[in-house]
Amino acid sequence: MSDHQTTTLTIRRPDDWHLHLRDGDMLKGVLPDTSRHFARAIIMPNLVPPVVTTADAEAYRARILAALPVGDRFEPLMTLYLTEHTEAADVAHGKASGLIHAVKLYPAGATTNSHGGVRDLEKVMPVLEKMAEIGLPLCVHGEVTTPEVDIFDREAVFIETVLDPLRRRLPELKVTMEHVTTQDGVDYIKGTAKNLAGSITTHHLIINRNALLVGGIRPHYYCLPVAKREVHRQALRKAATSGDTRFFLGTDSAPHVDPLKECACGCAGIYTSVNTMSCLAHVFEQEDALHSLEAFASRNGPAWYGLPVNDETITLTRRSEPVNYPAKIETDAGPVTVFDPMFPLHWAVEETHG
Repeated sequence: MSDHQTTTLTIRRPDDWHLHLRDGDMLKGVLPDTSRHFARAIIMPNLVPPVVTTADAEAYRARILAALPVGDRFEPLMTLYLTEHTEAADVAHGKASGLIHAVKLYPAGATTNSHGGVRDLEKVMPVLEKMAEIGLPLCVHGEVTTPEVDIFDREAVFIETVLDPLRRRLPELKVTMEHVTTQDGVDYIKGTAKNLAGSITTHHLIINRNALLVGGIRPHYYCLPVAKREVHRQALRKAATSGDTRFFLGTDSAPHVDPLKECACGCAGIYTSVNTMSCLAHVFEQEDALHSLEAFASRNGPAWYGLPVNDETITLTRRSEPVNYPAKIETDAGPVTVFDPMFPLHWAVEETHG
């Protein structure tokens, strides 16, 4: 049976390898949209203040679990925010304890709450050397932030001037290129034999920069890294649906309340946790690759992070009528607009099996 004739699909329960949950009222409002379908997620540490130490991560994990809906089974996989004051010993302790699964490199000023990020890579080399030694992955926001570089070129320049020199210096360091957005990124990962993988978001598989700019500025399609040309979107779709074990799902679902998106200087971030699995099934069906969805969403990420595949499964069913997802969710922090893929979604997550 071809993928175009498939009406039900059962896969191992997926994980999200790049997720923003925020904190406080926003955390309580958005967590159920992830825990409903996803078993685990790599939790981003860019809070205010950021999650810098193992103690910070332990406290944040406790807040996440306290906000988890009763009956939901979900494991937050904690990360540390790399700063020029991060201590290698604390990072090693966090890894040894089983709490810390990665360290996140934000170039200073690259995205939301990244002002405390790294400006001089030389200052964090002792931490990176320790991570290479103990096998702890470095998750990178792969963009340079120097003003002379065009925003659409930031990823390609980062690969050339930062990432490739770093990997040549520390070839044993495991690096996750998060939210890959370009053909350049895909090609760089595919040309690498080991210790490099990439997460791909739901929205970068669906939108290009026209969604943001054509017919007026549409702030709910503004994200960082910004959506690129169509040729790059097509490269991402080919990579995601190929079955290549170096590519996996990281939604980068990033909630902001509407007033912070719909203003003169709107925040970067797209909220996709609500409908990601339906969106992915649509994309993979379009590419005649539903047979590869489990690899992308449920298998490749655990293999990269050294974790077992989930025992539970989820079932997606293709309905004749569109699935009615909300346009917004209401939180005690305020309303959050849900990603609109600009086409009807017919795939629904029906059930989870233990």
